[in-house]
Amino acid sequence: MPQKPAFFIAMLSLSFTAHAQKTLNLEQQLGRLLYKDKNLSVNRNQACETCHALKGIAQEGTANRLSPAFVDPQNSKKGRPVSLGSIPYASGTLNAPSAGYAAFSPPFHWDETEGLYVGGQFWNGRAVDLAEQAKKPLLNPVEMAMPNEWAVVSRIKENGKYVKMFSDIYQLDLNAVPHIKDALFRQPTPAVVGDIYQRMAHAIAEFEKSAIFNKFNSKFDYVMAGMAQFTPLEARGMALFNDENKGNCAACHPSQISTDENGKLIPPLFTDFTYDNIGSPRNLKIPANPEPDPGLGGRPDIRAGEELGKHKVMSLRNIAVTPPYGHNGVFATLEQITHFYNTRDTLGAVPDNLSQDFGISGWPIPEIARNVNKDELGDLGLSATEEKAIVAFMKTLTDDYPEWGGDPLVPLGTPSPYAVESE
Repeated sequence: MPQKPAFFIAMLSLSFTAHAQKTLNLEQQLGRLLYKDKNLSVNRNQACETCHALKGIAQEGTANRLSPAFVDPQNSKKGRPVSLGSIPYASGTLNAPSAGYAAFSPPFHWDETEGLYVGGQFWNGRAVDLAEQAKKPLLNPVEMAMPNEWAVVSRIKENGKYVKMFSDIYQLDLNAVPHIKDALFRQPTPAVVGDIYQRMAHAIAEFEKSAIFNKFNSKFDYVMAGMAQFTPLEARGMALFNDENKGNCAACHPSQISTDENGKLIPPLFTDFTYDNIGSPRNLKIPANPEPDPGLGGRPDIRAGEELGKHKVMSLRNIAVTPPYGHNGVFATLEQITHFYNTRDTLGAVPDNLSQDFGISGWPIPEIARNVNKDELGDLGLSATEEKAIVAFMKTLTDDYPEWGGDPLVPLGTPSPYAVESE
């Protein structure tokens, strides 16, 4: 077996217990049940899992199944830019981001040293952490569409298993809360409802911190561990990805080890969790053609100014299985968005993304022209072969490589290299 690179040896002290337990504890088991429960939507037809699927996508032409992408599989299969809600014909206006590795995003904050916003959840970071994020889709009128927290708690208490688990884990008696349909006229919401709702969100967040969402077992990980080898094209792609003078993808998607808030080493996450306006064109395929989302600059608690049009830099892990791309889903393929990063400012112009020449002879104008990043993308000077190499490298970031890679060096069942080292 090849000698392990020096930076992988440094991972011997890694601790993933906060984010990647091998087995689910009781609270995470509750979180998994809640995550998969369609009864928590107004029409009992949508769960967290609907837009952030736990099952992988079948690999075309093979019996293999690629890693779960934790995005809406219907969007990936049909090229749909946004997800449908519980109510017929209701849909969001943003592409559902992957829930994979979201647990590593720090709480939303202003970084004084860098002079920018970092972390949080959603495209605009409006949820400070995972638990706050878990609360919002249930009450969003174009998502799960429940009318209030009490209605959600009433649905939870309909399930006897939940009643027992909330009692065992949190010492909370769901049966002490009247079902909302039995409430007296203008009866105030019971005070304990808020506590139950918070605990529900916390359980889902704890589930999302498990190894199910944070596997670190892509081909990239095994190559860095000295257990597999890149193809020449993949190796060239990684070099370009990290080249500050050419691709420079690592400027926003760092491929090096980082540390968490406790100083623990973390394998490469391929995001710096900041916010950027890459100049994405408007997506006319979104139902009802809504106004472009202002991103970070649209939050009422933030002065728009230099934040208008900026959306969160998401992790590139599993990027090959999360189409469409961008906050508005305007890019259909990984090849297309890579070409956009390379040629946004040089290819030419087309009127909109419905043009048959979209991405071929030109790009439309940015949906929000203010604050477009012109320093790190738009004219990268990459050849078609170099673009292909970077795409090939990004495809090595797909998890569950032992299951889909067909690599004799990493046979089926091989654990994550980091899990092996931490035992």
